[in-house]
Amino acid sequence: MLASGLDQQGYAAEQGGVALLAPDAEQKWMLKYLPLVKRIVSQLALQANAVLDREDMEQIGLMGLMECLRRYGTPDEQFGRFAALRIRGAILDELRRQDWRPRQVRQQTHRIRDAIRELARKLGRMPQDEEILASTGLSEKQYQEYLQADACEAIESLDELLSSGHDPVAQGSSNVEERVLKERLLAQALSQLSEREQLVLTLYYQHELSLKEIALVLELSDARVCQLSKQAITKASRYLNERG
Repeated sequence: MLASGLDQQGYAAEQGGVALLAPDAEQKWMLKYLPLVKRIVSQLALQANAVLDREDMEQIGLMGLMECLRRYGTPDEQFGRFAALRIRGAILDELRRQDWRPRQVRQQTHRIRDAIRELARKLGRMPQDEEILASTGLSEKQYQEYLQADACEAIESLDELLSSGHDPVAQGSSNVEERVLKERLLAQALSQLSEREQLVLTLYYQHELSLKEIALVLELSDARVCQLSKQAITKASRYLNERG
């Protein structure tokens, strides 16, 4: 052991069975994973709206990344996925704390959702965008805002499901078995989706593209991508809740 309390691998003391990184090693990994923080901030910029600017979101994301490194230890091939969930969670927690969707906005979203469900019941099928606009009296801009808010709300709920049970620091075989079960359930949930729905979630969660970027990649309208993400997340969340 060196006089500074660090070993030759750049570790400090242990905490909860995890070797803490030395400050210089921690700084190195922070810089390495900074692009991940920036990608997630870009993803969540739509949800943040006017509540947080990008600089604030990046600071929150970096704090989340630092917490990950201190809980995880030296990153391995699994760290990126764990860190992405934690970074997203840190930013979303701050958005919730600041009430980024005021009650009036949430109520309006629910009213529009109820109106669309009622229209679908009358038609016996899901209505087309033009039918929704005609029935609700919404402008194109208002409808786009509703779709984005609805998709973001669904993404937030799935994030909460994905974040549960993904703490690699947890001790004991029962926790390991629980995480393995959750991984299997998630894979089964995704298998219930159509190929395009799976692609949307893959681009969002694995490639960290924003909904607008996904629309460009798939050559679809923003509205259509919001709809696809919402229905994919609804199916996956329902499956996980029923079997979780």
